[in-house]
Amino acid sequence: MRICCIGAGYVGGPTMAMIAAKCPHVRVDVVDLNSERIAAWNSKDLPVYEPGLDDIVSQARGKNLFFSTEVRQAIHESDIVFVSVNTPTKTYGIGADRAADLRHVEAVARTIAETADRPKIIVEKSTIPVRTAEVIQTILKNNGMGLNHQVLSNPEFLAEGTAIRDLSSPDRILIGGEANDEGHRAVETLAGVYATWVPRERIITTNLWSSELSKLVANAFLAQRISSINSISALCEATGADVDEVARAIGTDSRIGSKFLKASVGFGGSCFQKDVLNLTYLCGHFGLPEVSAYWEQVIQMNEWQKRRFTSQVLKALFNTVCGKRIGIWGFAFKKDTNDTRESPAIGVCRQLLAERAKLAIYDPKVSAAQIRADLGLPPNDTSVEICTSAEAAADQSHAVLVLTEWDEFREVDFTAVHARMMKPAWLFDGRNVLDHELLRQTGFRVRAIGKDPSPSTSHSSWTA
Repeated sequence: MRICCIGAGYVGGPTMAMIAAKCPHVRVDVVDLNSERIAAWNSKDLPVYEPGLDDIVSQARGKNLFFSTEVRQAIHESDIVFVSVNTPTKTYGIGADRAADLRHVEAVARTIAETADRPKIIVEKSTIPVRTAEVIQTILKNNGMGLNHQVLSNPEFLAEGTAIRDLSSPDRILIGGEANDEGHRAVETLAGVYATWVPRERIITTNLWSSELSKLVANAFLAQRISSINSISALCEATGADVDEVARAIGTDSRIGSKFLKASVGFGGSCFQKDVLNLTYLCGHFGLPEVSAYWEQVIQMNEWQKRRFTSQVLKALFNTVCGKRIGIWGFAFKKDTNDTRESPAIGVCRQLLAERAKLAIYDPKVSAAQIRADLGLPPNDTSVEICTSAEAAADQSHAVLVLTEWDEFREVDFTAVHARMMKPAWLFDGRNVLDHELLRQTGFRVRAIGKDPSPSTSHSSWTA
């Protein structure tokens, strides 16, 4: 069997590497028009950072895993074609800032129609709106050679930072296909690939539309939980309650569960905001304004949380950060990834720059070029310094802001850091990853998400 994947990004690259590693009898070609990205996949410096990914790629690359820019050749020779291209939120026209931009999906569908000379199984791997398969089917049927291609939906449910673990032992594999004999056979063919290492009971099959919608709904529910606990974090700060204790108390309820109840400065990543916005657009499109407004609040709460965090920094620093050096610890949207898409750090940094702060930013995996690009900085800008360590970012700063939960931040010598900061030395923990009491004993003034800003007057914490 031969598989090709069009799109060598955060989803396509790791997913195909895992398939190749687990299925040595299958040849996997990952193709992309971006020659620099393909060159990186063929080097020791992969374009995607994920713990364990290097080992998976090196295990199969050059044997049954290949990366190239030969898109048409890979399509021509393949039996299964995965479509894993970018589907960003539209920035123009009808549906701007909400609807998914499907131009890349359409372009791929047209390329497949023009290139394929025998029926293919075409697999939607990109996150797309419900009924996108209909668009692909229409293009395929009205172009090319009139072949009977089968379109399947196989959404990814990877969490960046744990993608290799998620791929190796997934909670479920979801495959949606048409409700006819050809559709069932196509579904079984793809299921057979995954069944090489995934137990059959974890492979769920549905109709196309249920599979497409499930991806959006899954991300919407996870984003909703984060916005919900973040809304409670504000109430905790106002009342003296501790958001971590509240989360632990409600998380022990089996009906609720403990996952995604970690309060923070806000959620980020390539999927949550994009998928919730797309869901609100779809609800409006199908005449469900009340449902659309309900999910819109998830996004509004996330934006408010970032503004609230920044306003606390301003208030603590005497209502001005103009000309003040602020240390930023972490720029990726979460630890163990170099992905900065929709990272809350971007919004917080932009707000501080608008207040004319001087930022000193450190992230162990995000490049200086990426940080500057995300912040839209001109080449000669001096308002941002990219540092090579957390200590360097804190040096002579008025405050340190923890915006990504990198484990190394717990190991910092805070006594030495405090000694080299401007006084009073503030630390704003936007991820609740540090020992706040120890920081206070060291001399820091500390503010943390969902924690009493005046701990000396709070009630004692009881533990069973």
